[in-house]
Amino acid sequence: MGSGADLAIRLDPSLLMVKAGMTPDPWQEKILRTRPQRMILNCARQVGKTTVLACHIVHEVLYHAPALVLVLGPAERQSKELIRSVSRIRDSMGLQYDPDRQSMTSMEFLNGSRVVALPSKEGNIRGLAAVTLLVMDEASRIPDEVYNAVKPMLSISRGRLALLSTPNGKRGFFHKEWTEGEGWERFKVTAYECSRYSPEQLALEKRSQPANWFQQEYLCEFSDTEGMIFSYEDIQRAVSSDVLPLFNTNMGDADVKPLYQ
Repeated sequence: MGSGADLAIRLDPSLLMVKAGMTPDPWQEKILRTRPQRMILNCARQVGKTTVLACHIVHEVLYHAPALVLVLGPAERQSKELIRSVSRIRDSMGLQYDPDRQSMTSMEFLNGSRVVALPSKEGNIRGLAAVTLLVMDEASRIPDEVYNAVKPMLSISRGRLALLSTPNGKRGFFHKEWTEGEGWERFKVTAYECSRYSPEQLALEKRSQPANWFQQEYLCEFSDTEGMIFSYEDIQRAVSSDVLPLFNTNMGDADVKPLYQ
């Protein structure tokens, strides 16, 4: 890669998609041209969010070496898929890597950068240090305890954090960070912003799917979980910090006594 092309990609990471033979949508260009410390991608299904994060990872590996990128997914399948996307973009760039340290879940580059993909189990991530970029794929389906376990790790390394997912009800850390978290750069990408969806296809999906399902999967709205008796808004309105709890929860189970006599 010549020095001119290298400088262009350094300044405009969206050119990584072009180099890999893809035409980025405007929303993909916008996201790739930013490098926030904390980023949330609330995206519809199959719009290309995995490709965007793969480009972010390759840019981190190439221009911020030696980088350690950690990829977490709710299951090993999601983590491997993101690694495959990274591999495709890496190969299109002609980046040098160590074939002896390449697997379905990790890769190491000759400039000292590493990409490691793990399923989201708390025991897998404890002990990892100096993470420069943490990507949580399908974050709405990752347990809260895993998210709570990685946050201190990033505080020490000052690494960047990217959450990407389609909503999964009004619950969990992904919903909480999207609606009330501080310090995030948020991107919402509906199916109507993806050039690979046709208006006819979306109209058919809208007619054939339940309304709350279409709103969540294609419009990125946080719908109430199916089967809920009370809505999320009703529950929030019923909660008050001005009311004392009925029981003294600081005592052991055997000693629980009502606070009100």
